[in-house]
Amino acid sequence: MKPAELAAYMFLAVAWGLSFLLVLHAVAAFGWVGAVTLRCFIASFTLLIIARMTKRKLDFSAGWRAFAAVGATTVAGQLIGLSYATPVIGTAMAAILVASIPLFSMLIGQLWGLEKISPQSLLGLFLGFSGIVILVGFPAVPVTTSFVIGCIACLLGCICAAFGSNYASRHLKGSGSWEITIGSFLAGGLITLPFLIAVPVPTTPSLSDFAYLFSLAIIMSALTYVTYFRLVSLIGATKTISVEFVVTVIAVIVGAVVLDEPLSAIQFVGAVIIIAGCALVLGLYPKRRNAPILP
Repeated sequence: MKPAELAAYMFLAVAWGLSFLLVLHAVAAFGWVGAVTLRCFIASFTLLIIARMTKRKLDFSAGWRAFAAVGATTVAGQLIGLSYATPVIGTAMAAILVASIPLFSMLIGQLWGLEKISPQSLLGLFLGFSGIVILVGFPAVPVTTSFVIGCIACLLGCICAAFGSNYASRHLKGSGSWEITIGSFLAGGLITLPFLIAVPVPTTPSLSDFAYLFSLAIIMSALTYVTYFRLVSLIGATKTISVEFVVTVIAVIVGAVVLDEPLSAIQFVGAVIIIAGCALVLGLYPKRRNAPILP
């Protein structure tokens, strides 16, 4: 990767790795629905304001249905799952499960004819899902009903993210990263807004709570998603999505050092198996040979 691409890659890794910590603060202050709804609106409107101030031309001709579909899955579904699960199962556990997104993405891509599963990918899928079973089945904390529900919510969020990514690659090929981010986050906010009736904001947020929320929305949502979609166009989806591995490492370190979250030895084994499976699915190891260029 070029220096600028490497810088963008590391920005995604650090921002998303630290975002789990901010999610805990935002959910505690705004609730797991309110944190997502406000995060979506702030991210979307921030990019709209910047686009207007810089006179950037935006093209939403792909239609509201496509943006609503990505907003309902990659944004609303994924963020609701993470916001609910992270305080229940911990940042490290949630981050490791998030690293399984490429596994679900490969399965959905195969069903839609966007991906072709090779023997290597099949092995990766087997390893990845085996790692998930080990990770969830042998935790360092008691297996309670809330813990199981939290793990299910996190995995459902991962499936939503995988579905939305495949949908975007299929139906929003002609749209730019700004349009996809603005449209999907606005749709995500509108979709989650009615659920505030059932899960209202629990307390009166303080100024520091709003600081956490705006940091989460602007730096770790608006800027990261624009960077992500831009990086996909520069180095490809496979290399870009591999950033989830680095995200997991950073989040686990933050969870262990800052929050003193426990992980059992067998869970570390499960995490390694998941990452190895994802690497095989993504074709990162063994490295694929480029096809020769015919004259």
